[in-house]
Amino acid sequence: MTPPDPAPGPVPAAALAAERAHHDTCRAALAAMVEGAGEQVVVSEDVSASGADAEVLGYRLRSRAKALRELPEGPLFFGRLDFAAGHPDHSGQSYHVGRLRITEAPTAPPLVVDWRAPVSRAFYRASARDPQGVAVRRRFGWAPGSRGDSADLTGLEDEHLGRGKSRTSDIVAREIERPRIGPMRDIAATIQPEQDDLVRAALDTTVCVQGAPGTGKTAVGLHRAAYLLYTHPRRLTRKGLLILGPNRTFLSYIAEVLPALGESGVRQSTVAEEIARHPLTGRPEVRAEDGGPAARVKHDARMARVLRRALYARVSTEGVGPLVVADGSYRWRVPAGALARIVTDVRAERVPYAIGRERVRTRAVRLLQEQAERRSGPRPASWVRRTERAHALSAYVDAVWPAVRPEQVVAALLADPAVLARAADGLLDAGEQRALLWARPPRSYRTARWSAADLVLLDEVAGLIEHPEGYGHIVVDEAQDLSPMECRAIARRAPYASLTVLGDLAQGTTPWAAGTWSELLAHLGRPQAPVVRLITGFRVPRAVVELSNRLLARLDADVPPARSLRGDGELRLREVVADGTADGPVGGALTAAVVAAVRDALAREGSVGVITADAETGRTLAALAAAGIPAAGPDGPNGPNGPNGPNGPDGPDGPDGPDGPDGGGSPGSGSGPRPPARVTVLPAGLAKGLEYDHVVAVEPAAIAEAEGRGLNRLYVVLTRAVSRLDVVHARPLPF
Repeated sequence: MTPPDPAPGPVPAAALAAERAHHDTCRAALAAMVEGAGEQVVVSEDVSASGADAEVLGYRLRSRAKALRELPEGPLFFGRLDFAAGHPDHSGQSYHVGRLRITEAPTAPPLVVDWRAPVSRAFYRASARDPQGVAVRRRFGWAPGSRGDSADLTGLEDEHLGRGKSRTSDIVAREIERPRIGPMRDIAATIQPEQDDLVRAALDTTVCVQGAPGTGKTAVGLHRAAYLLYTHPRRLTRKGLLILGPNRTFLSYIAEVLPALGESGVRQSTVAEEIARHPLTGRPEVRAEDGGPAARVKHDARMARVLRRALYARVSTEGVGPLVVADGSYRWRVPAGALARIVTDVRAERVPYAIGRERVRTRAVRLLQEQAERRSGPRPASWVRRTERAHALSAYVDAVWPAVRPEQVVAALLADPAVLARAADGLLDAGEQRALLWARPPRSYRTARWSAADLVLLDEVAGLIEHPEGYGHIVVDEAQDLSPMECRAIARRAPYASLTVLGDLAQGTTPWAAGTWSELLAHLGRPQAPVVRLITGFRVPRAVVELSNRLLARLDADVPPARSLRGDGELRLREVVADGTADGPVGGALTAAVVAAVRDALAREGSVGVITADAETGRTLAALAAAGIPAAGPDGPNGPNGPNGPNGPDGPDGPDGPDGPDGGGSPGSGSGPRPPARVTVLPAGLAKGLEYDHVVAVEPAAIAEAEGRGLNRLYVVLTRAVSRLDVVHARPLPF
């Protein structure tokens, strides 16, 4: 049993015992559901149905059985609704609310209702002013880290909404402030009303959430995904639902949220990984790195027009004569003018390149068929198939509309100044064209060394040739850092689907980060999507938020100042006198101040993150080691790239994360023979998406100067702290 968390005030022993007994009943019912799902799979093997129907049924039953078996252990309910007598639908009824519907039999009343069910909405929306027919709302307090032992139910709180009474939840407050260990958890128990509106938005609605640190924007995205899968299971199972995150570390951290809510099989990917899945790109390996100017041009929206020109420059009827196809003793002939009209008409239809090529072939065959039928009557299907394969026709199609691979188009564009000049005429200036050209062109596209930005170009061309597979819904996190070309890649995968777009313009750190949401939404093909601003934070303390707001005023970001409901937390600005030694900015007096700040942090509970300018991480690690303080680097056990970290993205469970109002994670407790160090030292460039109980920010001026959007990077650094922030500096503060 997990050590109990003290209950807030006296709890009636009888009520607590009754709820524990109900939880035991639910646990037994869930075990029966798991066993029954397995038996259904066995029985379905003998089902009398067509092969296709049996396969579909078997897949669905196996998927359900697998999902039930893999549910993480934990409490089975977190709330209860008691409806008043006279309610039109639920008069006098009581419902326990949890992450999964639990029942003793398919036709029996549920022991627990799913948090996504319509009846559960009152748990999140009801208030003393608008009780929505709820007489009493009960919240349950469980011991931290409980695996679902009924004895871990340590407290409960009742709000008598029907009497117009409400209260601030001590259970929720404790949950907000306690450090998170390990992978991100869901927040189904603590979704706030403004979040609930977004979570339950209709499937055909694209939603953009501008969320300040700690407001729970990633919570909205993940829980909306779970809600849509529950509400539209057939459509989204058929088309698929995609979660796009900024990097694989972030995705690893949030990977357990949807399975905990009973939803498995959801694809979670990065934009780069999704691009590599296009069947036409051949999954190229990134083996080169672009300079800043080249990367910026490649990510620019103008490249879409350049690439279209480069691709369709290969379509031409110049120098092509009439088409002559032998048919026994006959020779069917199509004049060059008629063939040119076919190509012109197909180009005007703006269909994918591969479809256009086949339309040219089909329409040429039709002209040949019309000639043959005028002379000899209707032609059989075998004649049409034989004519389509005729050498003369294939040679004609290859000449006017050649088959091509994306790598061929992009390699020719980047290797040949003349090809690039024709495609970029009027779109890119001479300097931009020079930045794009390869210094040492490869012998062929097969030996090209592709950069990450080149993959975006390859995907654009692949999308022009053949549309990629589309999804039923896509959730895009950290969207503010997407380039216009990356947005286009996402839009191609949701031609008829809605999006959930999450981000914070103030945290945009890439050279092509969005300046406004309207600009980014236009590139996503959703210019009319509403932008919802979340400014009330629940995880980052007020003192830290007020400090970051001072920096926010200097950022070129159209976002309102954030505010925090947390009055606790600490902020210390430690100014030191630089000693002028040759050790650099983290030597001497500044180093001593950093070591002292870390020692102070280690005297408290929780994780410690020391964040420096990228170039100074190694020296800071060495200084802590010399002081006898164990610390992990970014690739260490609990560093952002290590096996046990990160714990607490600014997306997920972290300041912005799915633990929404209750916020975040704290860097890793880890596992293995040795416990990981409580201290992690990492460069500012890796800080996004991480969260620590205590952050030591080293020399903010150096962080701000390290890159073009350094002030935005510093804003990210300052908002990683969820309890205490130490700012150690020898130079004037940028804010």
